[in-house]
Amino acid sequence: MAGSMLSDLLDAVRAGQNLRVTGGGSKPGLGHAVAGQALSVSCLRTVISYEPAELILVAQPGLPLEELKALLSTHGQALAFDPPDLGPLYGQPAGGGTLGGVVATGLSGPGRVKAGAVRDHVLGMTAIAGDGRVFRSGGKVVKNVTGFDLPKLLTGAHGTLGIMTEIVVKVLPSPPVSKTLVLAGIEGAEATRALADALGSAAEVGAAAFTPSYLPLDGLLPDRTPCVLLRLDGVAVSVAERLSALEQLLHGRAAMAVLAGDESTMLWAWLRDAAPLAERPELDVWRLSVPPMAGMGVLSTIRAAIPRAIGWLDWGGGLIWLGLPGGMADAGASVVRGALGGDGHATLMRAPDAVKALVPVFQPLPGPLAALTARVKAQFDPAGILNPGLMGM
Repeated sequence: MAGSMLSDLLDAVRAGQNLRVTGGGSKPGLGHAVAGQALSVSCLRTVISYEPAELILVAQPGLPLEELKALLSTHGQALAFDPPDLGPLYGQPAGGGTLGGVVATGLSGPGRVKAGAVRDHVLGMTAIAGDGRVFRSGGKVVKNVTGFDLPKLLTGAHGTLGIMTEIVVKVLPSPPVSKTLVLAGIEGAEATRALADALGSAAEVGAAAFTPSYLPLDGLLPDRTPCVLLRLDGVAVSVAERLSALEQLLHGRAAMAVLAGDESTMLWAWLRDAAPLAERPELDVWRLSVPPMAGMGVLSTIRAAIPRAIGWLDWGGGLIWLGLPGGMADAGASVVRGALGGDGHATLMRAPDAVKALVPVFQPLPGPLAALTARVKAQFDPAGILNPGLMGM
């Protein structure tokens, strides 16, 4: 059956028609609209090999994330970069994401600050290029004949360079204990310093976020109180020692509390999955990547121009989730990208198609980088048939 599916994929690519490549379909509104024949890899969902002792798993792209998580959990392992479940952000059911979707979008959750991004966990892959070539790179393959680091190149390319058929990923042990130190009543420059000091310490902070006072917190944190959130993961003795050291480091800066167990898990899942924005379908949604020390200032600048904006910081200040009131002709792009000051990038994650037809969804690239990107695209997909226009090219 798998051989037949792969043959069908090859036939579809070699036919030379524009293809709208999808996985589980959990993020239908991400990117520009694509005109082309629908081609789903959701039927390619087999775990090809799993070596828990070697921390390596090889699977097909359509493998549902929930199935993958369940398999890994039986061996006390997980994907350490905390892949987000953004289905509800797009009006889809939770739990609909796939391994291929995570790799194709390159979206990492709160764990990125310690564990690294998605691309750091993709060891290899097999894929079909837009001209029908089948290529394999990374993993157990010694020679990379293309000259490219293909796993990193295709991660985050949204299916515009190749159709993945096998993915090799690194998995890591799940931490048996997770606790969150909450600093309540701290904001602005003081919050930025607290995040930086915590991440720069020996406490091995596993996730670091800031939630402002105006963010609806669903009872997870003190209401109408700005908070710095610092997650520590590991074995119980280690977490206790590092938590004590962190409390001493940050003593006197804010009121402190500790969340453990389900409380801590629910809080980080809520932030990871952008739940405050998923619950507000009328908002246009942005995701900004910025220098961590600049995050607070960028968010403040945007709110000064658009007072009804809501947002929070993740990755120690390096990631901003932002919701803006709908109805603006450019979904706030001029304000959002202007606030970056040329340092960072902003992705329009959710907006009406009519708005996305006028606004670049992904951060416009400088001329030399845009030219390089076009050359890479031409090498892998010379006819431009794979998700044409999805990323604006």
